Amino acid sequence: MANIIIVGAQWGDEGKGKIVDILSRYADIIARFQGGHNAGHTVHFNNKQYILHAIPTGILHPHKMCIIGNGVVIDPAALIQEIEELTSQGVEISEKNLRISKRAHLIMPYHKTLDLMREEKKGEGKIGTTGRGIGPAYENKVARTGLHIADLLFEEPLRQGLSSNLQEKNFLLEKFFQTSGLSLDELLDQYKSYGDRLKGYLSDTSIIINQAIYEGKNIICEGAQGTMLDIDHGTYPFVTSSNCVSAQACIGLGFGPQFIDGIVGVVKAYTTRVGNGPFPTEIKDEIGEKIRKAGREYGATTGRPRRCGWLDVVVLRHAARVNGLQTIALTKLDVLDSLQSLKICTAYRRKGQIFREFPPELHILQECTPVYEEIDGWQQTTHGIQCYEHLPQKAKNYIDRIRDLLNIDISMISTGYEREKTIFIKNSLLDRWLGIGAD
Repeated sequence: MANIIIVGAQWGDEGKGKIVDILSRYADIIARFQGGHNAGHTVHFNNKQYILHAIPTGILHPHKMCIIGNGVVIDPAALIQEIEELTSQGVEISEKNLRISKRAHLIMPYHKTLDLMREEKKGEGKIGTTGRGIGPAYENKVARTGLHIADLLFEEPLRQGLSSNLQEKNFLLEKFFQTSGLSLDELLDQYKSYGDRLKGYLSDTSIIINQAIYEGKNIICEGAQGTMLDIDHGTYPFVTSSNCVSAQACIGLGFGPQFIDGIVGVVKAYTTRVGNGPFPTEIKDEIGEKIRKAGREYGATTGRPRRCGWLDVVVLRHAARVNGLQTIALTKLDVLDSLQSLKICTAYRRKGQIFREFPPELHILQECTPVYEEIDGWQQTTHGIQCYEHLPQKAKNYIDRIRDLLNIDISMISTGYEREKTIFIKNSLLDRWLGIGAD
């Protein structure tokens, strides 16, 4: 048995989709534990590209069980659309391989409208939300006024919940934002139809997961976004609305922490972030643009260009600590192939003070400048290499330096988008946990 949690160690977009996709081969269950359809996991294989939002990446592997946990917020219309799009691409999705927690909270149309209206009112202080209603849905959850997806199956509780929420939401929409309110009857009819479409997928998924643990099955817990977007541990307020760190897997899926065997942090070989907020190692010249083009750094969900920067070890130290990272999957190494030299941020400087740990105060972080060490680029192709020994020596030097700075095992190295363009490190923790082996 091996129960593995996979989390992003930066600002999201680290390539978790590919890593989860590859490791799904060795799992029985792949379970998503937080976030909403603002996530975008892109997977390439058989000359096809698949973009997943709420459905776990393991759905691309036949005969695997995928679970959307109670920690996820769900827009049923978007979920149904995702199911239909994947089905049209030849992906088999049924009640046998996809289960949704009855306790997952609903994203409603008023959540999306409020999300967009609030962001617009912030002007230059915009956070950079995707506008999909994720934050307002979590607000209702915490305020104890949210609706569970199971409520779609029962007309009277659904009517009561909608009626209560619309009193407040319509007042805000009409009086504060000067826009139209929403109709109770129209929403009720619409969401009852969603319930009819999704009812076969709904379960108490905590029971399924704990039974699988009892039976000794392998489970991969899949996170969305990244550590630096965590509501508690990220660059608040420029964060998402859920906890993205490893501890959330237990809460968002309903099992005990004693059953966790390993925690994998996915780390891009450089750093990116989408939206607004501090980004100490951001590269604002032609090198940043070169990395963006080589790495195809555009959001899978929004299409927005990602801000690109050098690898930030201060961020990674923070991510390692708050997640308890035991091993790293390093992605997009090949994107750096053409660069003559690389920089690694090992500390921050502010008014003569050196910070080796990530500062929690936003105003201090915004005044920090990176302290870099330079390392030679390899200027040779690593694209598609599948054996560590075949990497250029200078690429190995870069990898070794990351390992030394973090003192964390590196188990996988991605050298391209496709599944097969991956290096597994012999005798790594992942190798021992899952029995992957390596050439």
